[in-house]
Amino acid sequence: MAAFHRADRYGFTPPAHRRGAGVDPRVRDVLGADSFRSDLLASGGMDDRSSSHGYLTDAENLMADAVGARSAFFSTCGSSLSVKAAMMAVAGNDPGGLLVARDSHKSIVAGLIFSGVTPRWITPRWDTDLHLSHPPPPIECGGRGRRTVAAGALVVSPSPYGTCADIAGIAEVCHERGKPLIVDEAWGAHLPFHDDLPTWAMDAGADICVVSVHKMGAGFEQGSVYHVQGDLVDDRHVAMCADLLMTTSPNFLVYAAMDGWRRQMAQHGAEILGPALAVADRARRDIEAVAGLEVMDEELIGAEASHELDRLQVLIDVSATGATGYACADWLRREHRLDVGLSDHRRILATFSLADTRETAT
Repeated sequence: MAAFHRADRYGFTPPAHRRGAGVDPRVRDVLGADSFRSDLLASGGMDDRSSSHGYLTDAENLMADAVGARSAFFSTCGSSLSVKAAMMAVAGNDPGGLLVARDSHKSIVAGLIFSGVTPRWITPRWDTDLHLSHPPPPIECGGRGRRTVAAGALVVSPSPYGTCADIAGIAEVCHERGKPLIVDEAWGAHLPFHDDLPTWAMDAGADICVVSVHKMGAGFEQGSVYHVQGDLVDDRHVAMCADLLMTTSPNFLVYAAMDGWRRQMAQHGAEILGPALAVADRARRDIEAVAGLEVMDEELIGAEASHELDRLQVLIDVSATGATGYACADWLRREHRLDVGLSDHRRILATFSLADTRETAT
């Protein structure tokens, strides 16, 4: 993209705004001139009409190398697209269906409807004390009944609460049957880059791992990557499934941000995420000192709960105040111009990131 700007090219092609020249100045003042300047056409713009320079392929290969995967595929349509492509590649046209948890994300349910894949439901663990569901244990992915014919399994980990499944155990169960494991790790793009974070799905043996760079990385909304490894999944088949769903007009701002974030993490990931974890830990202690607030931590993990916890996700039980999490979230937004990542009937969740500091936390 930098080389494109230096070349000062001009095209009689989309986008019609001509790198911002045709944009209403009032819009440009809000969105910024550089956002339009870098909104470039893929083929016949950034690259030639046959994409002979392979800019995107190079970026994807660098991403795979950074995290130790065999291959990676960028999507500008979010992990909702990536997970559907993975489902189609593993279980499409397979009468055995796919093992999926009953508390799956909307994108997974939509993928079942869209692809016609038969769900073989696995049950998450419901915590009667905390009133939340933990990821399913490995035994739920074992072969019994109709589950024995499933083409593979799909697990969401981390959950929106930051709790993580026993991916290594689930992968072992799947691989004993010669079946692949897909992990929807939308909340875990940062996991490969610091040892104090939960185990990354690919390191634990997953065959396909889907991440959302915008959720926990430094990328634009809708930026997603899926990674592939092992001999149970054909990279090209997954890529073709993704291509069927992918837009033919990808936003290169999204691609470039993902590539830049990959470089940042590969070069400085540990030194950036370490301070962020320290900020989150300090915030946990400060919040815990407030009457009526309880920061949930060790009670979220254990033999009958979740396997690991992402401590950048600070989950706060507000039930002792007499208010619901919904009411607290609304109050924080209305009275303090502060938004939280999630709220439910008794909790709010503050999602910390590499960008947070002691100042933002207080």
